[in-house]
Amino acid sequence: MKNQTLFILWALLLTLASCIQKEALNSEAAIDACTGSEVQTALINPETKEINIYVNATTDLSRLALTFTIPEGATIATTDAQLPDGDGTYDFSGDGHIRHFRVTSEDGRYTSEWRLYAIPSTLPTEYYFETLDAQTPYHVFKEFNPRTNETLIWSSGNPGFRMTGMAQQPTDYPTLQSTTGYRGKGAKLVTRDTGSFGAMMKMYIAAGNLFIGTFNVLDALSGEGAPKATKFGVQFYKHPQLLRGFYKYEAGAVYKEGETEHPEIQDRFDIYAIFYEAGENAFMLDGTNALTSDRLVAVAQIPAAEALPTSEWTPFELPFELKPGKHIDEETLRSGGYKLGIVFSSSVDGAYFKGAVGSTLEIDEVELICQENP
Repeated sequence: MKNQTLFILWALLLTLASCIQKEALNSEAAIDACTGSEVQTALINPETKEINIYVNATTDLSRLALTFTIPEGATIATTDAQLPDGDGTYDFSGDGHIRHFRVTSEDGRYTSEWRLYAIPSTLPTEYYFETLDAQTPYHVFKEFNPRTNETLIWSSGNPGFRMTGMAQQPTDYPTLQSTTGYRGKGAKLVTRDTGSFGAMMKMYIAAGNLFIGTFNVLDALSGEGAPKATKFGVQFYKHPQLLRGFYKYEAGAVYKEGETEHPEIQDRFDIYAIFYEAGENAFMLDGTNALTSDRLVAVAQIPAAEALPTSEWTPFELPFELKPGKHIDEETLRSGGYKLGIVFSSSVDGAYFKGAVGSTLEIDEVELICQENP
């Protein structure tokens, strides 16, 4: 009887073992993100397999450091290796600043071929919100000055909102292009409900935002949350004096902090710009310290008393005010040691999930006035 019991147990184990299949190897071959210490932003077009990598104007393109995010188990390698290539650095100094890469899936069955373009750029100082860039499910604003080759790709929290499943079309996202700007088209920022996904993550709203910098979805979902995910600023080589433009604003009907309604509070928007000491280019201020860091040199921000609803296009002029004890060092400025960020939000505390669904900020014809360098 004992032997029979052992035999049955052994048979069961063999049956279970035969049912357990080895986990299938990943068959994805793509580039999901591209970052680096000199990278301002990287726009990925999965349809054409092209990536535009916007880098700082002073970047040494013969040794551009890049870090790729690719599917688990996949590998990436250049298909046009150059002698100066090193460990994680690539030579983009040739004609057109183009390199070619191949991604191979973990199971080895699939590959994808990619073209990467390194684009040196400085920050433009006029922002019209007329042009959209990249084939993404949401709107991405691009500013380009053909006379100077100055380029800016605006960032927003739209990539994070995509994960909520609440957007069926580009105009459902918090940040979108409006066809009725002050002149031509403009930017429209709307505080949205994040639905059941947001409730599960304790992130009940998503403010419409637009800023110079980058947005990291993984940081947004981490314990530190949305404020840490918004990183502000790119290298800037001029003395900022004034930020001006036009806005309209409508406050949403019901202000909420998390799940709690506060009918006595009216939502308000925010517009601000920061100029700060970056030191190394990899350093960036974020939503947790953008207005409090001791690295701040100058700040321009709309006063709370002026951030009021208006149905008419209203001009704003925000002077940069030096922080106590701070000045702009000319040598540091020339070497790219300062960064500048501009931020717009439809709910001033939206990063902390405080605001009113439906709050809408429209902006257009924004200009950054700078002093001529000595």
